[in-house]
Amino acid sequence: MTRVRMALFTSLDGYTPADPTPTPENPMGEDWGRLTAAYAATRTFRAKIFGDTSGAGTTGVDDRYAAAFFDGIGAEIMGAGMFGLHTFPDDPDWKGWWGDTPPFGTPVYVLTHSAPRPSIPMDGGTTFHFRDAAIEDVLAEATEAAGGLDVRIGGGYRTAREFLRAGLVDDLHLMVAPIFLGRGNRLWDDLRGFDLTHTVTTEVAESGEIHVTLTRRDDR
Repeated sequence: MTRVRMALFTSLDGYTPADPTPTPENPMGEDWGRLTAAYAATRTFRAKIFGDTSGAGTTGVDDRYAAAFFDGIGAEIMGAGMFGLHTFPDDPDWKGWWGDTPPFGTPVYVLTHSAPRPSIPMDGGTTFHFRDAAIEDVLAEATEAAGGLDVRIGGGYRTAREFLRAGLVDDLHLMVAPIFLGRGNRLWDDLRGFDLTHTVTTEVAESGEIHVTLTRRDDR
């Protein structure tokens, strides 16, 4: 049965970065590097995102979760910001932040309220589709496209919150960085009771990263 999965980064004080000023070198803002440092150091991240085949990178608890992030995914849903849709709105050749070979290898559904845009096939099996529709309808399309594999919900913050508030996430992995941001978006405001429908487990990595997993107790 297809499950809806999500992975999110947060600080110890419950923030994700807000209102970034994106650049090609730092598309998610200046706090993003601190928040994702442990994940970015893993061997899996270096191989999947940068194509590093040298075997460099950490191989402990953080890497185990990083590998699971990519396992069994048949389709992805993300917000327009995570794709980078509004960064160069007048450039018809702009294909997002992810380069010529995005790390997804599946159909990716980009949620947007902008003008319709044709799908973009990329190297490595990724095709970006742009949808202005209810999240339930996009999820249904992604589930069919996944062919029995899981659907992963990507960022950004608004997209994640929308799926969480709708109760559509079966498996949530929180990567809690051992830092205090003191600013940004409050991830858990108005989401009281998520622990009542999901089983919660925690594990601390060698880096100090806290991995919190929430798994729906009863399949939909």
